[in-house]
Amino acid sequence: MANTFKLKTKNNVGTATSDVYVVPSSTTCVVIGVTLANTSGSGINVGIGITRSSTDDVNLMKNVPIPQGSSFEFMGGNKVVLEATDTFTAESDVNSSLDVALTIMEIT
Repeated sequence: MANTFKLKTKNNVGTATSDVYVVPSSTTCVVIGVTLANTSGSGINVGIGITRSSTDDVNLMKNVPIPQGSSFEFMGGNKVVLEATDTFTAESDVNSSLDVALTIMEIT
């Protein structure tokens, strides 16, 4: 089993739910950190979640405000484990206003 640290990013996330990262087959992923940056000229409300093919989709946070020019770090020392084919998603209430940085460890 190989453990590989990676950074996955998605820029200009808007009002449509965007896939930030899809866990490859035969892989488990540990999410170590999530940083969300507001790139718009005003405050935004954001959400992140997990879409799963085999069970319930969940929101990790929903409608959380991020002021103009600020970022938000989600995790606070906790970890989230994703299984093969799980998808980490993000959305904002303003078009092209959110940048996402996802720090992960893939276990293959």
